[in-house]
Amino acid sequence: MSSSSVGIIYKHHHEPARTEAEKLGEWFRKKGIAVFSEEMYAEGSANGSYNESSIIPKDVDWVIVLGGDGTLLGAARRIGRYGVPILGVNLGGLGFLTCIPLNRIYPVVETMINGGLDVENRVMLETRVIRDKEEVIRFQVLNDVVINKSTLARIIDLDVTIDDEVLTTFRADGLIISTPTGSTAYNLSAGGPILYPTIESLILTPICPFTLTNRPIIVPDSAVIKIRMGKESEGTVILTFDGQVGFDLHHDDMVHINKSREKINLFRPPDHSYFNILRTKLMWGGATQRIKD
Repeated sequence: MSSSSVGIIYKHHHEPARTEAEKLGEWFRKKGIAVFSEEMYAEGSANGSYNESSIIPKDVDWVIVLGGDGTLLGAARRIGRYGVPILGVNLGGLGFLTCIPLNRIYPVVETMINGGLDVENRVMLETRVIRDKEEVIRFQVLNDVVINKSTLARIIDLDVTIDDEVLTTFRADGLIISTPTGSTAYNLSAGGPILYPTIESLILTPICPFTLTNRPIIVPDSAVIKIRMGKESEGTVILTFDGQVGFDLHHDDMVHINKSREKINLFRPPDHSYFNILRTKLMWGGATQRIKD
């Protein structure tokens, strides 16, 4: 391997992403930088068919993601969890994670190579499922872990403890456990709060709770969350990771969720503004002009 190396991960089944990856790879090679490139395929189920292997070495200097936030989430689980800093380039509209527009890619990448970009650490969650006293799956995510009923399932009962202290039994369509990074994903749609992405907290947000007083709760990211699916639950219940990989839960399965020892490192451009992204993505209007006036 040369003295410097880069991994390029691009959106699956997206010809513009493949084309840009090839152009960018050639640009790096002209600078004497080794290039490892791969397509981010859809992943599907974790019940035996999921493969998180990557052809990109764990010790590359940088990873560049071409696509959207979903592509970056997959890249984070595959290679970013090893500490490699990631630069997200959005090929469509502005993303929460892929915040670099395509027309700015080369100036920003040049700054990255020269060490001019700050790196922001993001918390990941580690999830383990214990079945009959044995661990049946372990998974890491950047955004969220969701327990959700299938289309035909009735309301489900979820017994929740925080640091071995009883919180409550949620009777609901499901439960979202989100990182601050994931607070603008499913959590936001379900009525949960937006957290600044570097805050050291986790969010538990029930989905359509039967008891109207059940509300989202924010806990320290040092908390260990344990969830048991109650026997009264009927139908198929699915545990999903970052909304991309699914795992079927059984009655009396115990789900353990805690902060991962690994963190994701995301490059932050010099002019990056999280609040500007919020205003743009969520279409908050009016305030900017009034402040300027």
